[in-house]
Amino acid sequence: MTDRRVSPLVPYGTGLPNKGAVALTEHIPVACETVDKLERYASLLIEENEKINLVAASTLPFLWERHILDSAQLFPLITAPKTTRLVDLGSGAGFPALVLAIMGVGEVHCIESTGKKARFLEKVAAELALPVTVHQERIESIKGLKADIVTARALAALSELLGLAAPFMKKESFCLFLKGEKADAELTAARKYWTVNAEKTRSMTSETGVIMRLYDLKARPKHDTKRHK
Repeated sequence: MTDRRVSPLVPYGTGLPNKGAVALTEHIPVACETVDKLERYASLLIEENEKINLVAASTLPFLWERHILDSAQLFPLITAPKTTRLVDLGSGAGFPALVLAIMGVGEVHCIESTGKKARFLEKVAAELALPVTVHQERIESIKGLKADIVTARALAALSELLGLAAPFMKKESFCLFLKGEKADAELTAARKYWTVNAEKTRSMTSETGVIMRLYDLKARPKHDTKRHK
């Protein structure tokens, strides 16, 4: 595992509430213009969350630590962000997709099947002039869209995630998935069905969380998967 330590570690839902952008800028260098856009995104989310359930209300006092920094920590792991096409699976409220678009990823595709959430993503993308395309469809129904990077946060177990991500991947593509304390167990289970190389980076927002970078993904032949059962 890559041991990317930060000091102090940002509390995961237990720190001082309403710390705001400081929670991000203490750990990742961010331009003032970027902070302004992130603050506007946060305001829109808080406003809209009163109407539809975008994120758990209990996490709003820790919005910057729990959601924005948690998403932004992927950005340093993305090379050549301005020329990168990123596909985000099950985008929900826009984490990590909208945060990464604000920080400078050049082309972001959000896949979100729920209409109200998709419309929220479109509203934020339009207001902040982000390079974001929203696909209001089920992940499995999208064809022909290839990405350099596939992301997901709190969507599904790793074995299922890899199956969802595979159709979007090219030979040189990789995935960035935010995972918790069960990451190793999920990777072991996933390798029954997939051959994949994995690198893990310690999360900035959780003592037990990791960022998983997965590449060279291939489905195992059916006879091979039977042997692992």
